Amino acid sequence: MTPQKTAVDGDWHRVHPASPFVRGWVALVAIVYFFGRDTFERSLQGRGNIGAAINERTLWLLAGGGVVLLLALGSFVLSWYFTRYQLAEGYVRVNTGFLFKQQRQARLDRVQAIDIVQPLLPRIFGLAELKFEVADAGHSAVRLSYLKLGEAKQLRATILGRAAGIADGTETVEVPEAPEQVVLYIPPGRLIGSLILSEQSVFIVLSAVASVMASVLTESRAFILYLIPAIIGLGTAYWRSFNKGYNFTAAISPDGIRMRYGLLDTQAQTLPPGRIQALKVTQPPMWRLLGWFRIHVNVAGYGEHHRSEGEHRTMLLPVGRKADVMMMLSLVLPDPGIADPERVFTAGLTGLDSDAGFVTTPKRAWPLAPLGWRRNGFLSTDTALLLRSGRVWRKLVIVPHQRTQSMALHQGPLDRLFRVADLVLHTTPGPVAPRLYQVSTELAVALFDQQAASAREARKRQTSEQWLAQLPPVHQVAGTASTPEEKNHG
Repeated sequence: MTPQKTAVDGDWHRVHPASPFVRGWVALVAIVYFFGRDTFERSLQGRGNIGAAINERTLWLLAGGGVVLLLALGSFVLSWYFTRYQLAEGYVRVNTGFLFKQQRQARLDRVQAIDIVQPLLPRIFGLAELKFEVADAGHSAVRLSYLKLGEAKQLRATILGRAAGIADGTETVEVPEAPEQVVLYIPPGRLIGSLILSEQSVFIVLSAVASVMASVLTESRAFILYLIPAIIGLGTAYWRSFNKGYNFTAAISPDGIRMRYGLLDTQAQTLPPGRIQALKVTQPPMWRLLGWFRIHVNVAGYGEHHRSEGEHRTMLLPVGRKADVMMMLSLVLPDPGIADPERVFTAGLTGLDSDAGFVTTPKRAWPLAPLGWRRNGFLSTDTALLLRSGRVWRKLVIVPHQRTQSMALHQGPLDRLFRVADLVLHTTPGPVAPRLYQVSTELAVALFDQQAASAREARKRQTSEQWLAQLPPVHQVAGTASTPEEKNHG
């Protein structure tokens, strides 16, 4: 028997035959409902049986619906037939289109992240979408919808293996999926607690109190009614966050950080640590009661659509304790460039003044930030620039030196009066916007020059696009994994 060809052979392959129907089921249902609703509504209202409801108009509608349905089915089938993909010569290529043909390709050594996405209906049929991004801020995201789940995992392993340097493309057998070790699990209880103590909850409570007071003072209930649309919208946001963050699991493997999450729609995301451009650790005010933090990242390829597709794709940690933050930081920045990273990162997360060597806003400029001037500060290590800010909403931003694309100094009229300036670092688009607030003008200019030199030197040291060569062995970072007993605690 001839063995079945796989994507490693360099030939062209098609996605699963059921893909057009899974992708277009909403359109098919809409067509059937639109052309058959008269008969359907009559039968629901009990106005005669279906046979009596059939008249000349109904026959024309059914005939027209049948034609449109056949045309839609034909277009879906043609779309499937002319969609092919190939893995060869260091590229992933995808051909689409019947009348208007299009070919998209991505270099394997420029792949930034790979996701396996399973919406609810494809998940029922055991199908998945393979989506991977390259380094152009999202314009060349390549999607394969849909493949069998096992085939999607195998293709992901092959792409990551070649991109990371594990495989060179000359192999004639499938590349096995790299081993992994789970290092983080977010219990559902902690996720629910983080939503209850989130900024949205504070807004709801304050709005409710204000509405009740206004209703009592004016003797009108109209103010309470204004809360209904806000509650519905925030309830939807709560559900979306819970649905996306449910069962969040992070694992480390040679091909990157693997994250899995989702309740109805599941997603398996592989994010190479060396592709992360910037990182932001934040702590909302209410989370300080329990010592929780969250982490967002900028990744080349996610920039243009990180808002349209939700922030879950740029979320490295939805909610975690300080130990979880330290562990994730060790994966993203295995060489922090300092002798005592625990002390420095702790000062970045919760410290004030010059703790651990942070340089802060000069005391003369305290009127510009009465609460935050002792918190605003920076620290440059051998490998990254750390920027901290926020007395109420704490924030720590980390930018590896080699990821700095450009910089700018900002100084407004009040800044000139107090002889301070802001330093802005530009990386790929995303939720992280690195900015150093209100440092003395002399230090801002000196840091500008120093950071430019550090970025040049770091880029010279980074001689390979293959991120596996830039990371320590997996067993070194996996040693920080939580034990099963620890995972069960919120």
